[in-house]
Amino acid sequence: MSAELPNRLLRLKEVVLILGMKRSWILKKVKEGHFPKPIKLSERAIAWRESEILQWIEQRASVGPL
Repeated sequence: MSAELPNRLLRLKEVVLILGMKRSWILKKVKEGHFPKPIKLSERAIAWRESEILQWIEQRASVGPL
């Protein structure tokens, strides 16, 4: 990809909306190593880089479902 990817931080609710998957599925895939790891913002807050989520979606589109 030659275009620069967005570098916003997405909270879990936004990731759920983008993927259409449940919170538990996302967290399970992170634990299994099949989804980008979130950044710890504070003791109780996590977020993902939007660019990593978009790259993951592109990879899934070319590879297929898990």
